[in-house]
Amino acid sequence: MAEHLASIFGTEKDRVNCPFYFKIGACRHGDRCSRLHTKPSISPTLLLSNMYQRLDNAITPGLDSQGQPMDPRQIQEHFENFYEDLFEELSKYGEIESLNVCDNLADHMVGNVYVQFREEEHAANALRNLTGRFYAGRPIIVDFSPVTDFREATCRQYEENTCNRGGYCNFMHLKQISRELRRKLFGRYRRRQRSHRISLLKNEAENLEAEAQVIGGTAAGALQEEGIEVLSEKEALSEGPKLSSGTGKGSRQMLLERTMITHRMVSSIMTKKNEVIDIYGFLDRGR
Repeated sequence: MAEHLASIFGTEKDRVNCPFYFKIGACRHGDRCSRLHTKPSISPTLLLSNMYQRLDNAITPGLDSQGQPMDPRQIQEHFENFYEDLFEELSKYGEIESLNVCDNLADHMVGNVYVQFREEEHAANALRNLTGRFYAGRPIIVDFSPVTDFREATCRQYEENTCNRGGYCNFMHLKQISRELRRKLFGRYRRRQRSHRISLLKNEAENLEAEAQVIGGTAAGALQEEGIEVLSEKEALSEGPKLSSGTGKGSRQMLLERTMITHRMVSSIMTKKNEVIDIYGFLDRGR
């Protein structure tokens, strides 16, 4: 029974919990909904309800309050200024995975902003700091949201320009920002991650070189303790066939074999080190 309830939770088959609230964090019935709206006590996603105030007329998009057509570039510029301003504020509280603004017109979704942080703790930090604050003279209404998969919450027909419900669709119609702005805002995280990876690779290369030196030094010390001259890899290769032919077998044969193994180990480690250097060199050039 418990497994069955878990499998249908938040779906149309669930007669207890509202599937729309579970998927998009909002429901057109609001508190009058016949199903439960279970708010999460913690989540990586926050909902800032009705926060974005569009420049054009909400009833007739693309027109101003006087019913006159507006320049789409002006509308987009207004939105991107809002988006960047909000992103900069929210990024103070943690790393942002996604920031989505609804273009829907229905009361329960109009102007809704969803910010998903990398960590739940970052979202909790943002919630504490945003509660009770104002933006553009209006109070910020913020709470945890159950939405974690925006692919499930987004209207696919809208993305394909085929949604016939328009702005009153019950799935998210997300406003888009330019590639330049996305690269500017989210690119900082990629650059930070790349720098961190380069640092890790440099450390790995240094550790590999140190490991090769330790192995080589240990092998040389063992030979010297036996009073045997330390041979290079080339010398060990030429000495090996002589011993295997029957002359001077014994401990020297064993030490030579160990020397060859050591040379191979050191060579393998140094090859790996050079590969690591090539990788972080490539990443460093791409920064």
